[in-house]
Amino acid sequence: MGFAEKFIASLSSQNLRDDAVHHDLDVIAAAALAGDMGALLCRVKYADGTVSRLFEGNAGNLAQLLRAWTAAVAEKGRARRWVKAQTAWDAQAATTLYRRVAEASLAHWLDSKCKVCHGTGVVAAMHAGAPVACKACHGAGEAAISCSGGFELERIKDMVSELESIFQSHGARAMRRLGH
Repeated sequence: MGFAEKFIASLSSQNLRDDAVHHDLDVIAAAALAGDMGALLCRVKYADGTVSRLFEGNAGNLAQLLRAWTAAVAEKGRARRWVKAQTAWDAQAATTLYRRVAEASLAHWLDSKCKVCHGTGVVAAMHAGAPVACKACHGAGEAAISCSGGFELERIKDMVSELESIFQSHGARAMRRLGH
């Protein structure tokens, strides 16, 4: 069982005792203690109702994550010289690009499932007993990223990859804390 599955299971636990049988609190603590933006990513994606929607999410966590991620994207964009900011207009365009990339990449990472097939890659209609691939996602189960063009799309894909890397790294650190 991976870190995300353990974290989700611990959130729905009826018993947070810490003994030979119960380790649910350990997972939540490991997630918090593993540090960095990964803890916030984990909280927003899994603990705030994004997956299960059994309870109202904490909008404060999402707002905090969006602020932190926008700042991180802006820093990465400047370091990678996405836009040459030589004039005030260039600086404004760069800031707009960083914000759009941050918002789109975070939104896609938090919920990338195809809305038509609900992430399954197949539609309910059956043809000759075989499932039919979803035309919206071409059977991948993942929604396409919607944006204005190729340059922005490549930056969004890059930042989605960065988010996944941060999350995976956080999960690995948390699992090491658990001794697994």
